[in-house]
Amino acid sequence: MTTLTEDVIRYNLVARVLHWLIALFLIVNLGIGLVHDGLPKDWNVMTLHKSLGLSVLILSIIRIGWRFTFKMPPWPATMPQLQVVAAKLTHLGLYFLMLALPLTGWVFSSAGKYPIALWGIPWPKLPVTKDMPIAGITHEGHEVLGWVALALIVLHIAAAIYHHHVVKDDILKRMM
Repeated sequence: MTTLTEDVIRYNLVARVLHWLIALFLIVNLGIGLVHDGLPKDWNVMTLHKSLGLSVLILSIIRIGWRFTFKMPPWPATMPQLQVVAAKLTHLGLYFLMLALPLTGWVFSSAGKYPIALWGIPWPKLPVTKDMPIAGITHEGHEVLGWVALALIVLHIAAAIYHHHVVKDDILKRMM
């Protein structure tokens, strides 16, 4: 097994920083989304949830642009084609969710009575009202997509751990 000081072909620094920031924000936000109803109302965690979600949206747009600009490291030659396809589909699903989750949250939050802010900076509301079908659809969709995101994140982490500890290839090290 190689160390990070050896010739591990890694994602560039910008891609790695974006990956870990988005991962942290998504995981914290999924946790908030799952437990916020049971928390004291004066904690106001939904303000944090919305700021993290909008940050995920902005960082994801930057990350997708960066991804199309800079080539990712090649998959290990020893990685079976089925695993490569599964990894590509999982990544595609995660990219979709990194956009769809904050967008659905933004849409249904726009229909609410509370302002939307990004770390205290006012964020524009979309022209959506509570009586519009899109408000209810995006609210339900946001919850369903949150569960899908949780499942894909668990799969993604499990695959990274599997590659690192069982296969002993450099898949995980590429993002370190």
